[in-house]
Amino acid sequence: MVKSLWIGLWLFYLSAPVTDLLRGGHSLGARLLGGLGLAAFVAWYLILVFRTARQMDTRRVLFSVAVLAAQATLLSLTLGREWLVLFVYVSISSGAALPGEISRWTVPGATALLTLTALAVPGGDAYLAGLLIPSLMGGFAMVGIRAMIRTTIELRQARATVAQLAANEERLRMARDLHDLLGHSLSLITLKSELAGRMLPDRPEAAARQVADIEQVSRQALVDVREAVSGYRRPTLPGELAGARTALTAAGILVDLPGDWAEELPEETEAALAWALREAVTNVVRHSGAKRCTVTLTVVQTLAGPVAELTVTDDGAGGPAVAGNGLTGLTERLEAVGGTLTAGPAGQRDRGGAGFRLLARAPLGSGS
Repeated sequence: MVKSLWIGLWLFYLSAPVTDLLRGGHSLGARLLGGLGLAAFVAWYLILVFRTARQMDTRRVLFSVAVLAAQATLLSLTLGREWLVLFVYVSISSGAALPGEISRWTVPGATALLTLTALAVPGGDAYLAGLLIPSLMGGFAMVGIRAMIRTTIELRQARATVAQLAANEERLRMARDLHDLLGHSLSLITLKSELAGRMLPDRPEAAARQVADIEQVSRQALVDVREAVSGYRRPTLPGELAGARTALTAAGILVDLPGDWAEELPEETEAALAWALREAVTNVVRHSGAKRCTVTLTVVQTLAGPVAELTVTDDGAGGPAVAGNGLTGLTERLEAVGGTLTAGPAGQRDRGGAGFRLLARAPLGSGS
């Protein structure tokens, strides 16, 4: 509808040839042939412009524009100067239907053909001045409109792509957060459930304390999941260090943790290292079979600036790192803040096992 109204605005130029058909003193045969020629011209013009949205072949469009130009030339030479206005439609249709690299030549070409025809038609030079600007400017205006429409379509497609990428990124964030949160919490719940089961029925009071701990961990896990879904979950290193001590102690693993951490870290950097600590401790509890776990947290100076290093080492079975959801998610988190993740055997065979070590590094930036 909008396109029809826009194209219809240009049809007022047909008043000159229509008036010439009615009052130009032509014979009946000339009127009939002129009317048929005008109807064919308008029909061809409308088909050409409306089918542009269907991406017609460029060669077919060029042929159609050539047919319109031939009709305009023939009608102008046979019926008079009033028909020179048809060249405006030739120029506009070429600007609207052809690609910009072609229409930049066809629009001046149609205007040049208008000039030559006007000079060949009796009295045509008097109409020429009033038709040159509409032909030239109208054609290039349609070139600009066509480019604007194409840009608008590309912009809409780009916005749709950005929205899809944002949705995918949000799903990935939620998957990472839920994996890290629930993996740690469920591992701790499993350990404490096993402890409570072994304590019953001989030590009911100790079992009751384990059950109370399970309830507390479950409630905290529910809060963490809600915060993660809402996008507000940002773990801290002090909190994760306390959680690591609780989880490792419950699993019967001797733990060596750094003292109170007072270093001020950028929020994103601290969150990435806290997630790394949580995932590393969860893997130690679930998979390592270790007897001792050591966690170190330091700030070292490098040529690129200060870097925070988190190392989690155990004396368990060790083995090569398997790039599962946890390590993959950690790598993505650290890369997002310019950090790196290294995981692999720790080489602690002298302690009864190969051991495993996870090293997370994140830059502090110049403002730290």
